[in-house]
Amino acid sequence: MSRVFLTVMDSVGCGGAPDAAEFGDAGANTLAHIAARRPLRMPVLDGLGLGAAVTLASGEAAPGLGAAPQGLWGAATEISRGKDTPSGHWELAGVPVPWDWTYFPKAPFDQEIVDAIRGLAGVDGILDGGHSGGLAVIDRMGEEHLRTGRPICYTSADSVFQIAAHEDGFGLDRLLDLCAGLAPLLHARRVGRVIARPFTGVPGAFHRTGNRRDYAIAPPAPTILDRAQAAGHPTHAVGKVGDIFSGRGIDRLHKGKDDAALAEHLVRLGDEAEEGALIFSNFVEFDSLYGHPRDVEGYARHLEWFDAQAGRLLARLRPGDLAIFTADHGNDPTWRGSDHTRERVPVLVAGRRGELGLIRFTAVADLVSAHLGF
Repeated sequence: MSRVFLTVMDSVGCGGAPDAAEFGDAGANTLAHIAARRPLRMPVLDGLGLGAAVTLASGEAAPGLGAAPQGLWGAATEISRGKDTPSGHWELAGVPVPWDWTYFPKAPFDQEIVDAIRGLAGVDGILDGGHSGGLAVIDRMGEEHLRTGRPICYTSADSVFQIAAHEDGFGLDRLLDLCAGLAPLLHARRVGRVIARPFTGVPGAFHRTGNRRDYAIAPPAPTILDRAQAAGHPTHAVGKVGDIFSGRGIDRLHKGKDDAALAEHLVRLGDEAEEGALIFSNFVEFDSLYGHPRDVEGYARHLEWFDAQAGRLLARLRPGDLAIFTADHGNDPTWRGSDHTRERVPVLVAGRRGELGLIRFTAVADLVSAHLGF
């Protein structure tokens, strides 16, 4: 019996989504536009077909990429009506989102939410950050948060409600309890995630910690994690996968403060994971540290760093194993604004050879289930 390593490079899109214009993203292309600024050196993933996937998806070339593929490769198109983390991951796991998400307008949060937070946290109000980037809102409101004790609440173009609070001044457990208590109210409204965003430091030198927690609405049907577990396959979640799937279908969680720590978990599981296991990983820093802040050079460096980590994993594969590398949406750091971009995503498979062509996100789940036999 063999294993499957399914790894999501959060936001590493490759352009070409046929409905991108409906999201204001016609022409966005995360990989091609980064490579146009500075050619990418990614011999491992490009050897599997990364450059070929960019061209297939979008018709564009990515400078530095374009090796003859030695893996099974293609590009996937999402049908769920969103460009967010839960939609992408659930659909990759075989379950498209059957509803429209709720998004917050660019206006103050409504009184029901404010009152719920006041009651849950024992505070006299909130700091309303509206639509904002997480690092910017902490820099802007962190000092007032420490002075007043009010949590910083903000959102984005995605279906999320985020609460930032200082781990020492407010308390990490208090923040997590607040978000867990608020989540049922917002899930009932079809808001996809309530996210705890803890930070530390002092004014002028605040920084987020690795204790982020996503309280996501549960998938509406069994995913490949549920199905694998029910069929007796060990399941491992690396990174925020456990949060995205509300803990369902997961035997063991492997968390870390950053992508470097998660890479060590993934490499270790390459050595240690049981026969027949499904190891589902998410590497978030492409998105959180480089996509949203529009840091092109940082994104390029992280892509090249991750390529080396992918090589470490591939060196540990056993005969019959599959390693699948894909993404959940785009976040073109050359694009306007600071939000995700609606794109196709690469699908690269080590352990097989050939061309997948243009496929649906759900075809990734089909690859997993066919290989593990459930």
